[in-house]
Amino acid sequence: MSLQTAAVWIVVIGIFLVTVKPLGTYIARVFSFQPTFLDRPFRPIENTIFRLLGIDPSVSMSAKQYGTALILTNFAWIILSYIFLRIQGQLPFNPEHMKALNPQLAFNTAASFGTNTNWQAYAGETTMSLFSQFGNLEFLQFVTPAVGGTMAIAFIRALSGKKMGNFFVDLVLMCTRVLLPLAVVFTFLMVWQGVPETLGPYLHVHTITGHTQVVTRGPIASWEAIEHLGTNGGGFTNANSANPLENPTALSNLFEVVMMGLLPVAFFYTLGVMTGRRKMAWTLISVAGAMYLTIAAMIYFPMHLGNPVINALGLHGHIYRVGTELRFGTGGTSVFETSTMAFTTGSVATAHDSALPMTGLAYLAAMFLNLIFGGKGVGLLNMLMLVIIAVFLMGLMVGRTPEFLGKKIEAREVSLASIAFLLHPFIILVGTALSVALPVGLKGVYNPGPQGFSEILYGITSGAANNGSAFAGLGAALPYYEVTIGIITIVGRFASVMAMFLLAESLLKKKTVPTTSGTMRTEGVLFGGVLIGAVVVLNALTFFPVVALGPLAEHYLLLAHHLF
Repeated sequence: MSLQTAAVWIVVIGIFLVTVKPLGTYIARVFSFQPTFLDRPFRPIENTIFRLLGIDPSVSMSAKQYGTALILTNFAWIILSYIFLRIQGQLPFNPEHMKALNPQLAFNTAASFGTNTNWQAYAGETTMSLFSQFGNLEFLQFVTPAVGGTMAIAFIRALSGKKMGNFFVDLVLMCTRVLLPLAVVFTFLMVWQGVPETLGPYLHVHTITGHTQVVTRGPIASWEAIEHLGTNGGGFTNANSANPLENPTALSNLFEVVMMGLLPVAFFYTLGVMTGRRKMAWTLISVAGAMYLTIAAMIYFPMHLGNPVINALGLHGHIYRVGTELRFGTGGTSVFETSTMAFTTGSVATAHDSALPMTGLAYLAAMFLNLIFGGKGVGLLNMLMLVIIAVFLMGLMVGRTPEFLGKKIEAREVSLASIAFLLHPFIILVGTALSVALPVGLKGVYNPGPQGFSEILYGITSGAANNGSAFAGLGAALPYYEVTIGIITIVGRFASVMAMFLLAESLLKKKTVPTTSGTMRTEGVLFGGVLIGAVVVLNALTFFPVVALGPLAEHYLLLAHHLF
């Protein structure tokens, strides 16, 4: 590892460590309704919104009411977004005269952006008008990650023995107190680095070779800010953050990595503040951090060592770096790709289809787990789901009723946590099996053998994990995948929400059990080790067969110099 690579990683990890406590504490204060320094500018705006929408901030919701409000609100956004995309040609701010999207693509895009997935079966610069980009899709890039945050906040409140709160109040606060201030700051930073921010038409420039080139422009800086702060990932252009218009410098690359991780990491500490269990929060941060570094190693070292076939020809070295964005080097590329998979952002700075099999396995593993900090709030929710399962397994091993935060974990809680856990692999495995079995699914595969299988597996997994990135070797613009992945993004986003909310409400109703010498601790090295073991074993048992058919098979064939 070069000094430059080490420096990049040290800076990124250092920023996360420095910001996790103050930002996590600030979020806890906002959603505990304690005074903050942003009360004066934002409270009048929030009160106006509550008054106009008829929201009573003092009214709390039950788990069923909170979950129903959350899902119905998201469905309303998806429907409105679909309508806007279908009439795009008649809407303003369309200097390039973009036409309306066809029904399948409009559904796929609305479902994807409406679920914080941002899977794109289109090229933004040749498909979307400026209104669709900033008035439709960028709006969803604010409110859908805010919904993910509300999921975690409601669950944390229940764990701390308080009512779950009001979904609409939490949604407004998540936008005004968390996302909007940070987005404004990072928009200015991206403009400083040369990212365009305008509503003007595309530029037609004459190159030094005498040709004319069309240069895409628009409100890209503000798009990039909320794209990464909200762990959305949808690119303004087709090349996403590999495009110099979206990510022009090594410093802008660093900003985007920081934006991805700031809030997902901070939410883990928010859990500790709101429940009074800061040591447990640091344990969970350490567990997720260890997984983050493991995925980083799986991405970096194959990228650094290169393709064994190329190496055998004596061509390896500074000339050839497989899957590397040359502007940022192996260090900048690997930290970006690790972060976009760990935080389920889905933006890319390189073509994932060009990655070596073991790097592709790392991408898949991050989406299988879906809790290496994960999306804003949602990653924490998935981690707590596995914590409850791990606590139950520990109870079985020592022969006593398990407890979590002073509440007994019994059959109902374990059943709900298991349902929430199993839904994720069920969607992935069934969706992949159908796509492989149906001729219409195989039409979208551009590469043969295990690489083609990995492309299908990756696409389905990306939709289920609300990641949104692609191997780019799959014909995602086919109607089959537009509809299938659109449905998968919706199911993957909301299927487990009600189970987790009912679990939270069940724990809220239980009496707190006093801590004794026999209480199993949910903090420290021992519990962290048990939790990592449970996460690895449960996911390995679930996903090893499909991994063996895809990236592992391709890896061993590559060592035998068999290419696809």
